[in-house]
Amino acid sequence: MELHIIYTETDMFLSKARFELWRDIQDQHSDYKTSLGPWAPDAVIDYLAFDYPDLAPSAAKQVEALLAGESRTCVVTFK
Repeated sequence: MELHIIYTETDMFLSKARFELWRDIQDQHSDYKTSLGPWAPDAVIDYLAFDYPDLAPSAAKQVEALLAGESRTCVVTFK
């Protein structure tokens, strides 16, 4: 399964939903700015851990929770 990192005006999201185009993501997030992906979960973890060291819980735990849960999208949380 591949993931997207979605940036909006107010939040950053992780999504395991499949999108054909970035415009499909924009349709779901009215304040969409940009997105990255689709990436493998390990690549998402590496990117988030390096660029956002103040995540809480860790990038790995947030990605694992998304993959294990039923929700297709979650808000990335910080300390």
